[in-house]
Amino acid sequence: MKRNNLITALSAATVMTLGGVGYAAHRRGRNPYYRGPKSDHFDGLRFHGPDQPADKTLADIARWRKRRGIDAPVRALWPKHHPSPFQDRPPERFPGMRVTLIGHASYLFQVAGRNILVDPVYARRASPLRFAGPKRVNPPGIAYADLPPIDVVLITHNHYDHLDGPTVAQLWQAHQPLILAPLGNDAILRAYDDTMHVETRDWGESVDLGGGLTVHLTPANHWSARGVNDKRMALWCSFVLTTPVGVHYHSGDTGFRGGAIFHAARARFGPPRLATLPIGAYEPRWFMTDQHMDPAEAVAAGLLLGADQMLGHHWGTFQLTDEGIEQPVEALAVACAENGIAPERFRALRPGEVWQG
Repeated sequence: MKRNNLITALSAATVMTLGGVGYAAHRRGRNPYYRGPKSDHFDGLRFHGPDQPADKTLADIARWRKRRGIDAPVRALWPKHHPSPFQDRPPERFPGMRVTLIGHASYLFQVAGRNILVDPVYARRASPLRFAGPKRVNPPGIAYADLPPIDVVLITHNHYDHLDGPTVAQLWQAHQPLILAPLGNDAILRAYDDTMHVETRDWGESVDLGGGLTVHLTPANHWSARGVNDKRMALWCSFVLTTPVGVHYHSGDTGFRGGAIFHAARARFGPPRLATLPIGAYEPRWFMTDQHMDPAEAVAAGLLLGADQMLGHHWGTFQLTDEGIEQPVEALAVACAENGIAPERFRALRPGEVWQG
């Protein structure tokens, strides 16, 4: 393969991880994941959000690569290894609210005695390919062997940096957790273990876990893709946990797009005690703005939510985009200062770092 074609292929692997390419030329007339009635966000084939932006194309990837250093930042060079100073060995149970960042967008939420994993990724690469695509630069902040008993696994969407099929299958065999995902993602997960039971829900629906703990699916400004011809054929979401110890809003991947989804979440659930928000994978803005917030937008989202505490993730583990490895932390500090937010109110977590309250 010629060098330029190889670079384009490797770029495509990265952007597929992000769900950034629709591959419209490979449209198919059947959804392999979900069949259901049409709605205000499902046209019978594909899901869409309000004012869904046009899907990116391979031509957009080429433009991204070609325009680096001209009208967009040059891709920053990340170190091959960027270990975190933290490593958590969580308790078996926690009565209040305890949150550990495993890495990138993977969390352990320990809430009111329940153990909930969100988007658990233990793979070395967040990629559809074993030989290419984003490779992790730090180990998981909780070793797999140190995980407590897992009661629930939440999946926000099907991109490879959020849905790691082998890890979820391993968790299913070891813990038999409730696995909850947006519509269509059950078919994807069962391909990794056909004995796996996956509950799926639509935006606006909820699952009562008992003991005053309920998980709600709410809209996110994003999209989905697992392969080259399944753009937006499985749904994506944010999660809200209403618990005896407070409300927790977890955005999943989302663009800001005026902030309406954050207004709506606050109106329905009230100001959350905790909001976990993405702060990375945002450059170049012309390509990423519709699907990923930058740190200033994450601050704006937290303020719209009225969150008491905010934690930042989706940075520093897999290089998906052009910004430097520490750039999100630096930009977050600036945005907090500009909005009069104390640094401890919006923390950029590193793998293995814990917040509890």
